[in-house]
Amino acid sequence: MSACNQRAAGDSLYLAEAKVYPREVSGRFARLRTLSVWVLLGIFYLLPWLQWNGRQAVLFDLPARKFFILGLVFWPQDFIFLTWLLIIAALALFFFTAIGGRLWCGYACPQTVWTETFLWMERFAEGNRGARLKLDQAPWSAAKIGRKALKQFLWIAFALWTGFTFVGFFTPIRTLAGEVMGFALGPWETFWIIFYGFATYGNAGYLREQVCKYMCPYARFQSAMFDRDTLVITYDEQRGEPRGARRRGTDARAQGKGDCIDCTLCVQVCPTGIDIRKGLQIECIACAACIDVCDDVMDKMGSPRGLIRYTTTHALEHRPTRILRPRTLIYGAILGLLMVGFVLAVALRSPVSLDVIRDRNVLFKLTDDGNVDNVYTIRILNKSEHPQRFVLEARGASPLTLIAKQTEYQVPSGAVYSLPLRVRRVAYEPLGAETIVFTLRSLDDPAVHTETEARFLAPTR
Repeated sequence: MSACNQRAAGDSLYLAEAKVYPREVSGRFARLRTLSVWVLLGIFYLLPWLQWNGRQAVLFDLPARKFFILGLVFWPQDFIFLTWLLIIAALALFFFTAIGGRLWCGYACPQTVWTETFLWMERFAEGNRGARLKLDQAPWSAAKIGRKALKQFLWIAFALWTGFTFVGFFTPIRTLAGEVMGFALGPWETFWIIFYGFATYGNAGYLREQVCKYMCPYARFQSAMFDRDTLVITYDEQRGEPRGARRRGTDARAQGKGDCIDCTLCVQVCPTGIDIRKGLQIECIACAACIDVCDDVMDKMGSPRGLIRYTTTHALEHRPTRILRPRTLIYGAILGLLMVGFVLAVALRSPVSLDVIRDRNVLFKLTDDGNVDNVYTIRILNKSEHPQRFVLEARGASPLTLIAKQTEYQVPSGAVYSLPLRVRRVAYEPLGAETIVFTLRSLDDPAVHTETEARFLAPTR
């Protein structure tokens, strides 16, 4: 039958994805993952409510172009710090992937964290894995509608709370809460609460493993960061095969079998629905649920733990594993230098910025008394949280005089103060152009000062 006839007959070109019903699991890695979820969600949902010096501790005020992070205030001129942070984040991902595989995916990725939370609510409303399977296969009834409605209510409420919290990082969350209670939300706040809430609801409630398998690019290029010394979740085929059921406490080797009893629990607990016994696959997010459940089975069967475990290819080949190797040493060294540099740069960041723009319409102006003037526009940005009074000085190869309407400049917190001024010096001492230095000092805080250079033009003869 031709392709056209197949499509006409209703055959699909794509394999339908079966819904994954991950089984709940307990164990050391499950506890670690639960702790990670609580810590990360706690930071996200509670951080906007934290106050610092009478304001929200973390607030990205886009209309005012100010970004508050605890006691620091960042401006668009500080964009370099965001770039710096993104580079650090990328290198940290490379570094930890080279050491332990997809640790980010299994424990800290927002998709994993919110999916885990939505699964908890689903289990609360619909029961364990077996109960959920039966519920979905059962005909519609009042009990089924009630359980499904409860789940949807929990999902939607939590998703909207997530959207509200997200917007609370950009609009003061206490103000935002008052607007929500008074039904006075603006159009943009309403849009982003619904949009981010809908994205959370769709990704964590329905798409789940599809995001990891098809939408996230990390699974596609992770293999470039793996080597034979990378710790990955691995099924020990030499020990586990051939699979087969057996009684508890019996000798598997005496029966010609491996330690794997083919219970398929490792498949049932996998949030992406893969069989780790087929080898490492791009769908594996390294959550280690299969390790926990397999260790539990091995304990019950009286066999050693570790049939599925974190290990390296070299370890499986009975060769030494090198955690410290050129790749990890280079990643670690660069990452450490970038982090130290970032901390120092933020700590030494000047709370004031000075821009000097020379008037390009008139190169210079000679005065009748033998002097030469250059015109500049001065822009002062007060990046501190308090108003400041500033004075400006200029120095060069010869004495300079500043001619302006005022000698002291009052600049409110977060404000940009612009003023024109003239710089005067003797016309022919020295001849031609020179570099001069403007120095801005605070009268309220002697430690606050900054300098910038500019060109001063003058006659050449």
